[in-house]
Amino acid sequence: MARTAALATAWALATGITPPASADDRPGGPAATIRYTEYGVPHIKADDFAGLGLGLGYASAKDNICLLADTYLTVSARRSLYRGPDGPLNAYGPASSNLNSDLYHQQVNDSRVVEDALARPAPNGPRAEVRELVRGYVAGYNRYLAETGPGNITDPACRGADWLRPIAEIDVYRQFHALGASGGAGRVIDSIVSAQPPAAGARTARKRSTAPEDPAAAVAAVTAALDDTGGMGSNAFAVGSEQTGNGRGLLLNNPHFPWTGAQRLMEAQLTVPGRMNVSGAAPLGVPLIRSGHTRGVAWSHTVSSAVPLSLYELKPVPGDPTSHLVDGVPERMTRREVTVPVREADGTVRDARRTLWSTRYGPVVGKAFGLPTGWTADTAYALRDANEGNLRGLNTWFDLNTAQSTDDVQNALVRTQGMPWVNTVAADKAGRTLFSGVHAVPHITDALANRCNTPLGSAIYAGTGLAVLDGARTACAWGSSSDAVVPGLLGPSALPVLRRTDYVSNSNDSAWLTNPRQPLTGYPRIAGSIGTERTMRTRMTLTALEERIAGTDGLPGKGFTRETMQDLLFTDRSAVAELAAADTARMCAALPGGKAPTSGGGQVDAGPACAALAGWDGRYRTDSRGALLFTRFWIGLQGHGTPPWRTPYDPADPVRTPRDLNTADPAVATALGDAVAELARLGIAPDAPLGESQYVLRGDTKIPTHGGPAALGLINVQNHVWDPAEGYGRVDYGPSFIQIVSFTGGDCPDTVRLLAPSQSGDPTSPHYADQTGLYAESRMTEGRFCESEIAASPQLRTVELRPTS
Repeated sequence: MARTAALATAWALATGITPPASADDRPGGPAATIRYTEYGVPHIKADDFAGLGLGLGYASAKDNICLLADTYLTVSARRSLYRGPDGPLNAYGPASSNLNSDLYHQQVNDSRVVEDALARPAPNGPRAEVRELVRGYVAGYNRYLAETGPGNITDPACRGADWLRPIAEIDVYRQFHALGASGGAGRVIDSIVSAQPPAAGARTARKRSTAPEDPAAAVAAVTAALDDTGGMGSNAFAVGSEQTGNGRGLLLNNPHFPWTGAQRLMEAQLTVPGRMNVSGAAPLGVPLIRSGHTRGVAWSHTVSSAVPLSLYELKPVPGDPTSHLVDGVPERMTRREVTVPVREADGTVRDARRTLWSTRYGPVVGKAFGLPTGWTADTAYALRDANEGNLRGLNTWFDLNTAQSTDDVQNALVRTQGMPWVNTVAADKAGRTLFSGVHAVPHITDALANRCNTPLGSAIYAGTGLAVLDGARTACAWGSSSDAVVPGLLGPSALPVLRRTDYVSNSNDSAWLTNPRQPLTGYPRIAGSIGTERTMRTRMTLTALEERIAGTDGLPGKGFTRETMQDLLFTDRSAVAELAAADTARMCAALPGGKAPTSGGGQVDAGPACAALAGWDGRYRTDSRGALLFTRFWIGLQGHGTPPWRTPYDPADPVRTPRDLNTADPAVATALGDAVAELARLGIAPDAPLGESQYVLRGDTKIPTHGGPAALGLINVQNHVWDPAEGYGRVDYGPSFIQIVSFTGGDCPDTVRLLAPSQSGDPTSPHYADQTGLYAESRMTEGRFCESEIAASPQLRTVELRPTS
C-alpha cells in the first residue's frame, strides 16, 4: 500500500519515529466482511483473526479516527509536539498538561516495559490469536487512513491534521497497557513527573514519625482520591434460573464510561466461524469485546474497589537523597533522563527534558492521594502498580470472547489473571450467575499490612485499603501465591467469588454485599472492605432487585424479564430522594416566614422551592420538576460534611441504614437556601423540568438526558459537569453501553442494547447522535446476533475488505 508507506515516511521525518513495517502492507494479507445494521453497528466476519482485526480496525477508524489518532499521540508521547504543551488533554489519567502526559508516557516507553511483555510467551505475553488480531487491526486502521487521506477525513477535529499517521502494533499494545495503568500509576501522572530530590544540603526534619496528625482527615483525603475516577463506574446485575420466567440467565450490562476521549466505547460483533462469535462493546483501540455476550454466556465488568497499587516509604541515605536503604544497605535509585519534543506557540520546536526517578518498587512520587508524600531528606515514596507490564488482559478478553458458560468465564479469569481493576459479573444459558473479583490485586495480606505498614500506612489502611509499606525491608515486598499467574499478585483463591441462581450484582462497592443473602467475607482488606457502609447506588440497586423479586416495585408480576430489567434501569429512582426528599419538603414548608438561610448569612424566599419539592415524585426523568433543585441541595449538603442522619449505619441492616434525615440540623436548611439562591442566580425556576438544564449538546441541538449523579443513589448514573455560571451541560461520563441479554435456550439470545454517546465521534456522521436521542427517550434498540437477525436489518449495508493487491 504505497499511500500508507508515504504517510509513514512523512510521520517518520516529522517525529524521528519510524513505524515498523507490517506484513499487511505487502500484497495479499487478511480479508473481512463488515455488515452494518441500524445505528451503524458493524458485524465483522472473517476466516481468521488477522482478518477480524482488519475489519474492526477499519470500522473503528471510519467512525472515530480523530479520537483514535489523538489517543495514539498520547501513548507515543507526542501531544506537546502536535497539540501544544498546554493544548487539549487526552491522557489516560489526570495529567494537568500535555507536557506532563508526554513525560510520563515517554518514561514508560523508554523503560520498554511493553516490549518486555511482548517478548514473553502466553499467558504473560499475548497469545498467537491476539497477536494476529492486533496485526490485522493495525492494517485496518492504516488502510482506512490511506484510502481516505488525511485531507478527506470528514471529522473537522482532525481533517488534514499533521498528527494523522499510520500506526504500528506497538501503539495498540501501548494503549492497552496505558488502560491498565490508568487505575494505578496513571492516577498520579503529575506526581510522578514532578518528583525531584530535595535541594543539596536540605536538613532533616525533627519529626521522625510519618503518622498523620489527623488520621480521619487522611483517610478522607485518600478515600476521595481513590474514588476520583472522573465519574467512571458501572452497574451489572446477573439474574439466574430462580428469578427468571424461563429458568435461563439474564444480564444487565451498564458501564459508565467516558462519552469521549481515550476510553470511549464502540459496538461491534466479531465472528470467525467455528472459533469466535461475540457481540458487545470495546474501548476504542482494543481489538476485542470488553463486555457483551456469546450464544451461551453474557458478561460485564464493574470498576473494583480493590486497590491495585501500594506506596513504599523509603529511607534516603543521609546526604544522598537519590539512594535509599534496603536492609541497611544503600541502593541507588534509577535515574532516567526523559526528553520529549514541544512545539511552542510561535511554531518552533524544542526539546523538554526532565530527570525522573524510580526504584525497585516503581516510580518515585511526589505528593499523591491527598497525602504528604513529598520527597524530603528524611523520606521518599515510590509506587508499585499491579498492572505494570500487564498485557495479559488481552488474553483474558480473548477467552471471554469465546466463553459459553459462567464456568468458562471464571476459568478465563483464573487462567490469565489479566483483568485490570475490574470485577466480572456473568449469567449463562443454564441459568447460573457469577460474580468474580479475580483480577490483578497486589499480594498484600492483612498480616503483611500489619507487619509492614509504616505509621502513615497504619493510619489509613483499614479505612482505605491503601498500604504504605516499609521500603527499607525486603521482607515487606509483595508476597506471592502458588496459584497466581505472576509473582506479587494475590492468587485467585484469595479473592471473592460468588455463584448463585437468584442474582449477583455490583455497583462499584466491595464484594461484601454482592448478594445480601450470602455476604462475602474472608478476603484481605486490599481487595475491598467488609461490613462497611454501602454507597447510595448500591443501596438503590439491592432495594430494586429485592423489590422486583417480591413484586412490590409497581412493575408487573414478580421476578425478571428483559422488559422489567429495562424498566428497573430507566425508572430513574434515587435512593437519596426516597430517604430524604419528603423530610426535606416538610422542613421547607415549616421554614419561618417561608425564608431559607444561606451560607452567606442572608435569606431567600423558599416558597416556590417548597412547592416544587412537595410535588416531585423523586424520579430523575427529563420532565421531572424539582429534581435539579434537590440535586443541588444534596450536593451542597455533602459539602458541609456527612449528611446528618438520625438513624446511623448498622452493619446488621446495611441496605436500610443510615436513614431519617435530621432536618433540625442547621446545615440542612442552609444547604437548601444555597440551592435556591444558586438556581435563582442562573435564572432556573425551582420547578423547571430536569431536561431543560441537564442535556448534552450535539452540534447546536440540546438533547435532554435523564438520570442523575451517583451521589444521589441512582442506578441510571448521569455525570454532567456543573458550571456555576451556566448550570449543567457537558457529559463526561454516564451510561455508555447498555445491553440486556436474556437467554432463551436457543442460539439467539433475546437482547436489547444502546450506546448512549452513539457510535461515532464525527459530527458529520449520521451515527453521531442517533442513539443519544434514543437514550433521551429511555428507548433501546434490538440486538442482532444470529445470521437471520442481521440479514433482516432494514438498513443492512455490506463492505468487503479484500486482500490488498
